[in-house]
Amino acid sequence: MAVYTTDHSAAVVQTHGWRTATNSCSYLLPHIKPDMKILDIGCGPGSISVDFARRVPQGHVTGIEYVSDPLDQARALAAREGVTNIDFRVGDIHALNFPDNSFDIVHVHQVLQHVADPVQALREMRRVTKSIVAARESADLIWYPENEGVAKWYKLAVDIASAKGGNPHPGRAIHAWAAQAGFDRARIQKSTGTWCFSTPEERRYWGGTHGSRVTSSGSATIAVEGGYATKEELEEAAKGWKDWVDNEDGWFGILHGEIVCWK
Repeated sequence: MAVYTTDHSAAVVQTHGWRTATNSCSYLLPHIKPDMKILDIGCGPGSISVDFARRVPQGHVTGIEYVSDPLDQARALAAREGVTNIDFRVGDIHALNFPDNSFDIVHVHQVLQHVADPVQALREMRRVTKSIVAARESADLIWYPENEGVAKWYKLAVDIASAKGGNPHPGRAIHAWAAQAGFDRARIQKSTGTWCFSTPEERRYWGGTHGSRVTSSGSATIAVEGGYATKEELEEAAKGWKDWVDNEDGWFGILHGEIVCWK
């Protein structure tokens, strides 16, 4: 089985819980109809999945994760929001436990970067959809001002993900992967999207959660035990995030590659 590199520590789940269909899947929204069945792979704490379910009141959403850790939080979110046309389960993107043509849309967000065989993942997504496969992955990161600690964080994240078999920031390549997975190139719609964190509140959210993840997440343990960084270097990276949060001129941008593929 291909390797997953996802970290499901509390700090990571908190970051993922900020995502919604509006801020993370706007490219897909025009294609959603009220009676559709949607599979959301790598659903994490369920924030995008629940948002999808609101948009398909006559349909249904299934969210899957390869481990059960975040699914209790996802179910609790759905219950709290009164969303009932949704379920969550454990599943493997490389071997989806659904018959062919089970869903109208199969969606991933920031998932293909965490697996060693994204083409196989897209093949499985193509198999279980009737119509659409949609994916969004980061392609590049940029920030201001220059910050040695944040630069160390970035290099460390790329090094660990690559060593574990992931594909850091592959948004520029996902359309090519989709073609390798069997989609007709003429039926792959390509676009880009961005996130930008610049207000004091946005900097506190983005920089604060990443600063916490540097020293307290599963990736921090891997970094030290695997010899990628010392505890002191992780503290320097965390301080870099704090300095960036405190800088009123600071901003952080992420460029995403997006695809909508028709079967």
